[in-house]
Amino acid sequence: MLVMKFGGTSVANCEAITRTISIVENKLQQKPVVVVSALSKVTDLLYRISDHAALKNRMETSELLDQLRSRHIGLAHDLMSDTPSYCHQACEKINEICDNLDSFVGAVCALGELSDRSKAVIISTGEYLSSNIICCAMNARGIRTGFIDARKMIITSSDYLKGEPDQAAIQAKVPGIVSEAYEGNDAVITQGFVSATSDGEPTVLGRGGSDYSASLIGMAIDASVIEIWTDVDGVRTADPRKVENTKCIEKISFEEAAEMAHFGAKVLHPLTIEPAVHKNIPIYVLNSMNPEGKGTVILQSSFIEDGVKSVSFKENILVINIFSTKMINTSGFLKKVFEIFSENKVSVDLISTSEANISVTVDSSQKIDRVVEQLSEFADVYVDRDKSQISVIGKNIINLRGLLQQTFTPLADCKIYMISQGASYVNLSFVVDRNDLTDAVRQIHKFLFENENCN
Repeated sequence: MLVMKFGGTSVANCEAITRTISIVENKLQQKPVVVVSALSKVTDLLYRISDHAALKNRMETSELLDQLRSRHIGLAHDLMSDTPSYCHQACEKINEICDNLDSFVGAVCALGELSDRSKAVIISTGEYLSSNIICCAMNARGIRTGFIDARKMIITSSDYLKGEPDQAAIQAKVPGIVSEAYEGNDAVITQGFVSATSDGEPTVLGRGGSDYSASLIGMAIDASVIEIWTDVDGVRTADPRKVENTKCIEKISFEEAAEMAHFGAKVLHPLTIEPAVHKNIPIYVLNSMNPEGKGTVILQSSFIEDGVKSVSFKENILVINIFSTKMINTSGFLKKVFEIFSENKVSVDLISTSEANISVTVDSSQKIDRVVEQLSEFADVYVDRDKSQISVIGKNIINLRGLLQQTFTPLADCKIYMISQGASYVNLSFVVDRNDLTDAVRQIHKFLFENENCN
């Protein structure tokens, strides 16, 4: 079996969906399980609806809901104008989903209180709309397609907005559900991002979680391959939105891909890799706008050559500096510090320590006020804002002679606040001022990948 995940830009409009269906049609012999995101920008619209509902702005939610409904109804007509029965079926489902959402949002507005559970219900609606439309469109094209509700398969904790998958439950449930849905069909389709607790309470996997859904399903059905279809030709040596002359990487290791995703690469969700690694399933990153392209394949490390693969970055981070003389010759201090981060659910990226100082980086989107308050009870705490993190990622980069010189030579005029090398020798990361980020990434990329003597 094959798992194929299509992101928002791959299902953005009639043209994109028509192209996506053609891609699936060419893979029917491999029994594809198709995982789709919401249409491009729809999840953003749903977040806006939830925000207005929390503020009791019923008029604004109604206007946005009308936009949601009309976009999907229009898409159904564009896709299936030649097959009225399937178009009617899709429109009926769209109206049913939008009517239910309208009633739900109205109730939230009346209460003026948006719980995490309610928000999960609202923001997951886009995937149900897109998957129903695409399912009808595939059937209209003669591809017999079964529909699966992902909440029956992807079981998580009760953290409604970032559910932690129960991999044992998922592996137990998914094969039977997929097998049943395949009876009499050529393909099956389901939703990315959405999930549920074991009691059926709605949850989601967090922004960008459709990749994660695909990987979890692939793991559960022992897929031969997981394909992530997006709008770029595979994983590149840097973000092409920041850097010119980037190159597509033919193949990378699971470890390199995980580091790239965690340290800012936008092509993959950071958690995608782990379930695939568990079953050693190759992941292909492909471009739905260029289906003939080779893309990038992610494989076991033994198949990958040593060397630098990419320059990734996180644009907006905070550096938290923790100073205390109590650290000196004292055991348990680090444990105490990181228990505070854990209790407040603040994840740390880079760590640097000295005799009396700990420096860590965290994403600026995280709430750190309580962390700083608790740390300040026994240490001096300083927070540096408007910083960026740059990571040079590759396999066994510790063995590459001159890498430090090649990396830091272009940064002669930049302040470097922190340096960290991963214990796995897969990344070399450092922190610079946010204003210097774009130029720094371009210069490092040029030095590493565009010079004649680059690795």
